[in-house]
Amino acid sequence: MDKNSNNVPYTQGLHEVADNVFAFLQPDGGWGWSNAGLIASEWSSLLVDTLFDLKLTQKMLDSMATVTSAHPINVVVNTHANGDHCYGNSLVAGDNGAQIITTDAAAVEMEAIPPSALAALMHIDINEETNAYIKDAFGSFDFTGIELPAPDRTFSGELQLDVGGRTVELIEVGPAHTSGDLLVHLPDASTIFCGDILFINGTPIIWDGPVANWIDACDRILGLEAEVIIPGHGPLTDSSGVTAVRDYLTFVDKECRERHAGGQTADEVISEIDLGVFKEWGEWERIAVNVHAIFRELGDDNSVKTPIELFNEMAKLKK
Repeated sequence: MDKNSNNVPYTQGLHEVADNVFAFLQPDGGWGWSNAGLIASEWSSLLVDTLFDLKLTQKMLDSMATVTSAHPINVVVNTHANGDHCYGNSLVAGDNGAQIITTDAAAVEMEAIPPSALAALMHIDINEETNAYIKDAFGSFDFTGIELPAPDRTFSGELQLDVGGRTVELIEVGPAHTSGDLLVHLPDASTIFCGDILFINGTPIIWDGPVANWIDACDRILGLEAEVIIPGHGPLTDSSGVTAVRDYLTFVDKECRERHAGGQTADEVISEIDLGVFKEWGEWERIAVNVHAIFRELGDDNSVKTPIELFNEMAKLKK
Protein backbone atom coordinates (compact mmCIF):
# COMPACT_ATOMS: atom_id res chain seq x y z
CA MET A 1 0.00 0.00 0.00
CA ASP A 2 1.59 3.29 -1.11
CA LYS A 3 0.87 5.97 1.43
CA ASN A 4 2.64 9.23 2.19
CA SER A 5 2.11 12.33 4.28
CA ASN A 6 0.66 14.27 1.36
CA ASN A 7 -2.52 12.21 1.13
CA VAL A 8 -3.25 11.66 4.82
CA PRO A 9 -6.03 14.03 5.91
CA TYR A 10 -5.65 15.94 9.14
CA THR A 11 -8.76 14.52 10.76
CA GLN A 12 -9.40 13.08 14.21
CA GLY A 13 -8.55 9.42 14.52
CA LEU A 14 -6.40 6.59 13.23
CA HIS A 15 -4.73 6.79 9.82
CA GLU A 16 -2.56 4.19 8.13
CA VAL A 17 0.52 6.09 6.93
CA ALA A 18 2.65 3.14 5.77
CA ASP A 19 2.23 -0.64 5.76
CA ASN A 20 0.98 -1.54 9.26
CA VAL A 21 2.08 1.86 10.58
CA PHE A 22 -0.57 4.20 11.93
CA ALA A 23 -0.76 7.78 13.15
CA PHE A 24 -3.45 8.83 15.61
CA LEU A 25 -4.11 12.51 14.91
CA GLN A 26 -5.89 15.10 17.07
CA PRO A 27 -6.75 18.42 15.42
CA ASP A 28 -6.22 21.25 15.99
CA GLY A 29 -2.90 20.31 17.55
CA GLY A 30 -3.04 23.08 20.18
CA TRP A 31 -2.43 22.71 23.92
CA GLY A 32 -2.87 19.05 24.84
CA TRP A 33 -4.14 17.87 21.44
CA SER A 34 -1.22 15.60 20.65
CA ASN A 35 -0.58 12.85 18.14
CA ALA A 36 0.34 9.23 18.83
CA GLY A 37 1.21 6.21 16.73
CA LEU A 38 1.07 2.45 16.32
CA ILE A 39 3.59 0.13 14.69
CA ALA A 40 2.23 -3.36 14.05
CA SER A 41 4.18 -6.51 13.29
CA GLU A 42 3.13 -10.07 12.60
CA TRP A 43 2.32 -10.81 16.21
CA SER A 44 2.63 -7.63 18.30
CA SER A 45 2.47 -3.83 18.24
CA LEU A 46 4.41 -0.88 19.62
CA LEU A 47 2.46 2.17 20.75
CA VAL A 48 4.12 5.55 20.39
CA ASP A 49 2.77 7.73 23.23
CA THR A 50 -0.56 7.82 25.03
CA LEU A 51 -2.81 10.88 25.39
CA PHE A 52 -3.58 13.60 27.96
CA ASP A 53 -6.22 11.79 29.98
CA LEU A 54 -7.69 8.33 30.45
CA LYS A 55 -10.88 8.94 28.49
CA LEU A 56 -9.05 10.18 25.40
CA THR A 57 -6.51 7.36 25.61
CA GLN A 58 -9.24 4.74 25.90
CA LYS A 59 -10.98 6.12 22.82
CA MET A 60 -7.69 5.92 20.94
CA LEU A 61 -7.09 2.35 22.08
CA ASP A 62 -10.64 1.42 21.04
CA SER A 63 -9.99 2.85 17.57
CA MET A 64 -6.86 0.69 17.33
CA ALA A 65 -8.63 -2.52 18.35
CA THR A 66 -9.08 -3.71 14.76
CA VAL A 67 -5.28 -3.89 14.61
CA THR A 68 -4.32 -4.69 18.19
CA SER A 69 -6.81 -7.52 18.66
CA ALA A 70 -4.55 -9.62 16.43
CA HIS A 71 -1.33 -7.71 17.20
CA PRO A 72 -1.51 -6.79 20.91
CA ILE A 73 0.46 -3.84 22.23
CA ASN A 74 3.43 -5.13 24.20
CA VAL A 75 5.63 -2.00 24.14
CA VAL A 76 4.84 1.67 24.74
CA VAL A 77 7.46 4.28 23.89
CA ASN A 78 6.98 7.73 25.41
CA THR A 79 8.68 10.39 23.30
CA HIS A 80 8.99 12.66 26.37
CA ALA A 81 7.47 13.40 29.78
CA ASN A 82 4.75 15.95 28.96
CA GLY A 83 1.40 14.62 30.11
CA ASP A 84 -0.27 14.77 26.71
CA HIS A 85 2.18 12.07 25.61
CA CYS A 86 2.11 9.77 28.65
CA TYR A 87 -0.84 10.34 31.03
CA GLY A 88 -2.73 7.38 29.55
CA ASN A 89 0.09 4.91 30.22
CA SER A 90 -1.76 3.07 32.99
CA LEU A 91 -4.30 1.77 30.45
CA VAL A 92 -1.65 -0.27 28.64
CA ALA A 93 0.99 -0.88 31.32
CA GLY A 94 1.25 -3.28 34.25
CA ASP A 95 -1.52 -5.87 34.24
CA ASN A 96 -2.36 -4.85 30.68
CA GLY A 97 0.96 -6.29 29.61
CA ALA A 98 2.91 -3.54 27.88
CA GLN A 99 6.45 -2.52 28.75
CA ILE A 100 7.00 1.26 28.94
CA ILE A 101 10.24 2.60 27.48
CA THR A 102 11.60 6.14 27.49
CA THR A 103 14.84 8.01 28.06
CA ASP A 104 16.51 8.19 31.46
CA ALA A 105 15.89 11.94 31.58
CA ALA A 106 12.22 11.65 30.66
CA ALA A 107 11.69 9.07 33.41
CA VAL A 108 13.13 11.46 35.99
CA GLU A 109 10.89 14.27 34.73
CA MET A 110 7.80 12.05 34.85
CA GLU A 111 8.43 11.43 38.54
CA ALA A 112 9.22 15.08 39.27
CA ILE A 113 6.08 16.49 37.61
CA PRO A 114 3.17 14.09 38.34
CA PRO A 115 -0.39 14.45 36.96
CA SER A 116 -1.45 15.91 40.30
CA ALA A 117 0.67 18.98 39.56
CA LEU A 118 -1.32 19.78 36.44
CA ALA A 119 -4.59 19.01 38.21
CA ALA A 120 -3.58 21.52 40.88
CA LEU A 121 -2.69 24.14 38.26
CA MET A 122 -6.30 24.07 37.07
CA HIS A 123 -7.49 25.20 40.51
CA ILE A 124 -4.91 27.84 41.43
CA ASP A 125 -6.41 31.33 41.55
CA ILE A 126 -3.78 33.45 39.81
CA ASN A 127 -5.68 36.29 38.14
CA GLU A 128 -8.71 36.42 35.89
CA GLU A 129 -6.69 36.68 32.68
CA THR A 130 -4.33 33.80 33.44
CA ASN A 131 -7.04 31.61 34.93
CA ALA A 132 -9.02 31.98 31.70
CA TYR A 133 -5.95 31.20 29.58
CA ILE A 134 -5.17 28.02 31.51
CA LYS A 135 -8.81 26.92 31.41
CA ASP A 136 -8.93 27.50 27.66
CA ALA A 137 -5.73 25.49 27.21
CA PHE A 138 -6.49 22.53 29.48
CA GLY A 139 -10.16 22.66 30.40
CA SER A 140 -11.12 19.96 27.89
CA PHE A 141 -9.11 17.33 29.77
CA ASP A 142 -9.78 15.41 32.99
CA PHE A 143 -6.69 14.99 35.17
CA THR A 144 -8.42 13.29 38.08
CA GLY A 145 -7.57 9.69 38.93
CA ILE A 146 -4.46 9.52 36.75
CA GLU A 147 -1.67 7.37 38.15
CA LEU A 148 1.50 7.44 36.07
CA PRO A 149 3.38 4.13 36.26
CA ALA A 150 7.16 4.29 36.26
CA PRO A 151 8.79 3.24 32.98
CA ASP A 152 10.01 -0.34 32.86
CA ARG A 153 13.06 0.38 30.76
CA THR A 154 15.08 3.54 30.17
CA PHE A 155 18.11 4.43 28.09
CA SER A 156 20.41 7.22 27.02
CA GLY A 157 21.68 7.76 23.49
CA GLU A 158 20.13 5.21 21.16
CA LEU A 159 18.22 1.97 21.58
CA GLN A 160 17.23 -0.52 18.90
CA LEU A 161 14.09 -2.61 19.41
CA ASP A 162 12.83 -5.68 17.61
CA VAL A 163 9.06 -5.43 17.23
CA GLY A 164 7.95 -8.77 15.83
CA GLY A 165 10.81 -8.78 13.35
CA ARG A 166 10.64 -5.05 12.55
CA THR A 167 13.57 -2.89 13.64
CA VAL A 168 12.59 0.27 15.52
CA GLU A 169 15.27 2.82 16.39
CA LEU A 170 14.87 5.09 19.41
CA ILE A 171 17.09 8.16 19.15
CA GLU A 172 17.53 10.51 22.09
CA VAL A 173 17.73 14.16 20.98
CA GLY A 174 16.98 15.95 24.25
CA PRO A 175 17.26 18.00 26.26
CA ALA A 176 15.38 20.25 23.84
CA HIS A 177 11.62 20.70 24.16
CA THR A 178 11.89 18.80 27.46
CA SER A 179 14.73 17.14 29.33
CA GLY A 180 14.50 13.78 27.56
CA ASP A 181 13.03 13.94 24.02
CA LEU A 182 13.39 11.02 21.63
CA LEU A 183 12.58 10.14 18.03
CA VAL A 184 11.05 6.82 16.93
CA HIS A 185 12.43 5.76 13.56
CA LEU A 186 11.08 2.84 11.55
CA PRO A 187 13.59 2.29 8.72
CA ASP A 188 11.63 -0.39 6.84
CA ALA A 189 8.72 2.03 6.39
CA SER A 190 10.78 5.22 6.01
CA THR A 191 8.72 6.67 8.86
CA ILE A 192 9.63 8.75 11.89
CA PHE A 193 7.55 9.76 14.92
CA CYS A 194 9.02 13.01 16.20
CA GLY A 195 7.14 13.73 19.41
CA ASP A 196 7.24 17.42 20.30
CA ILE A 197 10.45 18.09 18.43
CA LEU A 198 7.93 18.99 15.73
CA PHE A 199 4.92 21.26 16.08
CA ILE A 200 3.36 21.80 12.63
CA ASN A 201 1.31 25.01 12.22
CA GLY A 202 1.78 25.51 15.96
CA THR A 203 4.53 27.22 17.90
CA PRO A 204 7.31 25.14 19.49
CA ILE A 205 7.77 25.71 23.21
CA ILE A 206 11.18 25.43 24.87
CA TRP A 207 10.55 24.08 28.35
CA ASP A 208 14.17 22.96 28.70
CA GLY A 209 16.62 23.63 25.88
CA PRO A 210 19.32 24.36 24.95
CA VAL A 211 17.84 25.56 21.71
CA ALA A 212 20.92 24.35 19.80
CA ASN A 213 19.99 20.76 20.70
CA TRP A 214 16.54 21.28 19.22
CA ILE A 215 17.98 22.73 16.02
CA ASP A 216 20.34 19.73 15.85
CA ALA A 217 17.33 17.41 16.35
CA CYS A 218 15.64 18.95 13.32
CA ASP A 219 18.82 18.31 11.32
CA ARG A 220 18.83 14.73 12.59
CA ILE A 221 15.27 14.26 11.31
CA LEU A 222 16.19 15.71 7.91
CA GLY A 223 19.22 13.42 7.75
CA LEU A 224 17.05 10.33 8.14
CA GLU A 225 15.27 11.25 4.88
CA ALA A 226 11.99 9.69 6.01
CA GLU A 227 9.06 9.74 3.61
CA VAL A 228 6.50 9.92 6.44
CA ILE A 229 7.07 12.40 9.27
CA ILE A 230 4.59 12.44 12.18
CA PRO A 231 4.86 15.47 14.50
CA GLY A 232 3.84 15.58 18.13
CA HIS A 233 1.22 18.18 17.24
CA GLY A 234 -0.33 19.08 13.90
CA PRO A 235 -0.74 17.36 10.52
CA LEU A 236 1.75 14.99 8.95
CA THR A 237 4.57 16.82 7.24
CA ASP A 238 7.65 16.52 5.06
CA SER A 239 11.09 18.10 5.09
CA SER A 240 9.61 21.58 4.58
CA GLY A 241 7.77 21.32 7.90
CA VAL A 242 10.95 20.27 9.69
CA THR A 243 12.82 23.16 8.09
CA ALA A 244 10.11 25.61 9.19
CA VAL A 245 10.47 24.53 12.84
CA ARG A 246 14.25 24.81 12.57
CA ASP A 247 13.91 28.28 10.99
CA TYR A 248 11.68 29.48 13.84
CA LEU A 249 14.10 28.26 16.49
CA THR A 250 17.09 29.72 14.65
CA PHE A 251 15.32 33.07 14.26
CA VAL A 252 14.34 33.33 17.92
CA ASP A 253 17.78 32.21 19.08
CA LYS A 254 19.54 34.81 16.89
CA GLU A 255 17.20 37.62 17.97
CA CYS A 256 17.64 36.81 21.65
CA ARG A 257 21.41 36.55 21.52
CA GLU A 258 21.84 39.78 19.56
CA ARG A 259 19.41 41.71 21.75
CA HIS A 260 20.90 40.29 24.95
CA ALA A 261 24.35 41.37 23.77
CA GLY A 262 22.89 44.81 23.10
CA GLY A 263 21.69 45.09 26.68
CA GLN A 264 18.01 44.34 26.25
CA THR A 265 16.09 42.42 28.91
CA ALA A 266 13.98 39.38 28.17
CA ASP A 267 10.82 41.41 28.81
CA GLU A 268 11.92 43.99 26.26
CA VAL A 269 12.61 41.31 23.68
CA ILE A 270 9.22 39.69 24.25
CA SER A 271 7.43 43.01 23.76
CA GLU A 272 9.45 44.15 20.73
CA ILE A 273 10.29 41.04 18.69
CA ASP A 274 8.59 40.92 15.27
CA LEU A 275 7.58 37.33 14.62
CA GLY A 276 6.55 38.02 11.02
CA VAL A 277 5.02 34.94 9.40
CA PHE A 278 5.61 32.94 12.59
CA LYS A 279 2.87 34.94 14.30
CA GLU A 280 0.40 33.13 12.02
CA TRP A 281 1.17 29.87 13.84
CA GLY A 282 -1.05 28.72 16.67
CA GLU A 283 0.00 29.58 20.23
CA TRP A 284 2.39 32.30 18.98
CA GLU A 285 2.38 33.69 22.55
CA ARG A 286 4.77 30.87 23.50
CA ILE A 287 7.44 33.34 22.41
CA ALA A 288 7.39 34.47 26.06
CA VAL A 289 8.53 31.03 27.25
CA ASN A 290 11.06 30.70 24.45
CA VAL A 291 12.74 34.05 25.06
CA HIS A 292 13.07 33.29 28.76
CA ALA A 293 14.51 29.84 27.95
CA ILE A 294 17.23 31.34 25.75
CA PHE A 295 17.99 34.15 28.21
CA ARG A 296 18.26 31.47 30.91
CA GLU A 297 20.88 29.75 28.74
CA LEU A 298 22.71 33.06 28.61
CA GLY A 299 22.89 33.19 32.40
CA ASP A 300 20.03 35.62 33.06
CA ASP A 301 18.74 34.71 36.54
CA ASN A 302 15.64 36.86 35.95
CA SER A 303 14.55 34.36 33.27
CA VAL A 304 14.29 31.49 35.74
CA LYS A 305 10.50 31.40 35.91
CA THR A 306 7.92 29.12 37.48
CA PRO A 307 5.29 27.55 35.20
CA ILE A 308 2.67 29.87 36.70
CA GLU A 309 4.79 32.92 35.87
CA LEU A 310 5.24 31.68 32.31
CA PHE A 311 1.52 31.06 31.82
CA ASN A 312 0.88 34.51 33.20
CA GLU A 313 3.20 36.04 30.59
CA MET A 314 1.61 34.07 27.74
CA ALA A 315 -1.86 35.14 28.89
CA LYS A 316 -0.82 38.80 28.83
CA LEU A 317 0.42 38.48 25.25
CA LYS A 318 -2.70 36.63 24.08
CA LYS A 319 -5.25 39.07 25.53
